[in-house]
Amino acid sequence: MPFNLDEFVASPSVEELDTLKKSEIVKVAKHHGIEFQPLMRKDEINRYVLEYLVDESILPSTVLETAITVPTDNTFELQRLEMEMNKEIRLKELEKEEREMQMQREERERREEKAREHELRLKQLELRVIKGSDPKIGVDTGVFDVSKHVKFVPKFQEDNVEKFLTTSKSWVSN
Repeated sequence: MPFNLDEFVASPSVEELDTLKKSEIVKVAKHHGIEFQPLMRKDEINRYVLEYLVDESILPSTVLETAITVPTDNTFELQRLEMEMNKEIRLKELEKEEREMQMQREERERREEKAREHELRLKQLELRVIKGSDPKIGVDTGVFDVSKHVKFVPKFQEDNVEKFLTTSKSWVSN
């Protein structure tokens, strides 16, 4: 049923006021000369109209007590912003926890990798000891490797063979 402003003005009711669309409530407010901001929400304009009708004794004052109280300020917007902020805070906390867990995983992986490398080095040293191929260890395997000791042999000079032999003899006797 289409809205009829004259019928509503003749016999207003809270029930009918609650069912009106915003454009219809705006018509009622303009008819009674109620000032409001065009960007206001429907429930805020509705509250102004209801308060005007009670102030003018068109409706009884008890309707304000039973009517749903709708804040006329930005309470809803503040609540919405607060909820969004709380949501962002929770997301940041989750991201922080996730980063911390990732860092712990990476640290654990680094420690495990170091332990594996250490174990591998130990195994390699064990193999060298068994084979006797590492002179740093000091294990005497009875095998003499000339290539490792050739640097101690004096340089041979054809024109001075006696010097070479003398140096070699003193070197061997030590």
